[in-house]
Amino acid sequence: MKRFSQRKGFKPVSETMQIDGMNSELRNSLWNVLDVYIFQTDGFLHVQYGKPKVDEFCSDIWFHFFKKPVDTIPRYSGEKIEAIRKFYFSCEWYEVYDFIEYIIRNYKMTKLFNAVLERELSGYRIISGKVVDITHEQEVEMLEEALRETKYEGVTAHIKRSLELLSDRKNPDYRNSIKESISAVESMSKIISNNSKATLGDALNILEKNNRLHPALKKGFSNIYGYASDEDGVRHAMLEKPNITAADAKFFLLSCTSFVNYLKSKLV
Repeated sequence: MKRFSQRKGFKPVSETMQIDGMNSELRNSLWNVLDVYIFQTDGFLHVQYGKPKVDEFCSDIWFHFFKKPVDTIPRYSGEKIEAIRKFYFSCEWYEVYDFIEYIIRNYKMTKLFNAVLERELSGYRIISGKVVDITHEQEVEMLEEALRETKYEGVTAHIKRSLELLSDRKNPDYRNSIKESISAVESMSKIISNNSKATLGDALNILEKNNRLHPALKKGFSNIYGYASDEDGVRHAMLEKPNITAADAKFFLLSCTSFVNYLKSKLV
C-alpha cells in the first residue's frame, strides 16, 4: 500500500524488483521478522531458571553457519544478539539470504518472510526452505502446491531436487535441474499409465484416448519434451556442456510443475 508521501509524489515508489541487491528497507524488514518473532519471544534472551534459548541458538549458528570457535560466543545474551546483528548488517546481500535459509530450517517463518519479500519487491521467495528467484506469486503458489503433495512422493522428490539445483546460488546446476523437471513428468506419466516403463507419450496417448486431454495441449508438451530429449538437448551425452541458462532451467521447472499438477487433476 502506498503511503501519503508516495501518493502525492513527494517520495518515489520503488517499482524495480530487487534481484542483484538489497536496499535498506528490505534488509531492515527481514531483520525485524527475526527480532520480533524470535529474539523478543518469551524465554529467548532471559529466563528465571536454566538457560535461555539464545544459548543453544548461538551455539548452532557459530558451529554450523559462522563456522567459528564456539568459545568466541559472547557471554551475555544481549552481546550474543549484537554479534549476530553486526554480521547481518555488514554482510553482502546474498549472505542475508543464506542466513535466512539457515534460520528457517528450525523456525517455521516462511509466510512471514515471504510477506516481507513481496512487500519490498524482492525478486526472491522462499519455497521448500530455499530462497528462489521466482518473482510471480502464481509461480510460487504452483510450486508450493506441487511440493505439498505427499501422495506421489517420487514426483515431488524430482520437483524439489530441480528447485534445489536451480536455486543454489554458489553452484547452480541448470542442466541437471532440467533433467529433474523432466523426470517429474515421466514419473507422473508412469502413474497415469500404471506402467513402470511408460513414457510421457504413453501417458498422453491414454489421456487423449479417454478424451481427457486436448490434442493441441498434447502436441505442445510433446514438443517441449522432444526439445529436452533430442541430440542437442540436455539428455544427450555430449562432450561439451550445453549452453543452458537459468532462464532455461526456470522455464522447464515451471512448465513441468504446471503439467504435473495438470496430470494430477486428471486422476481425481
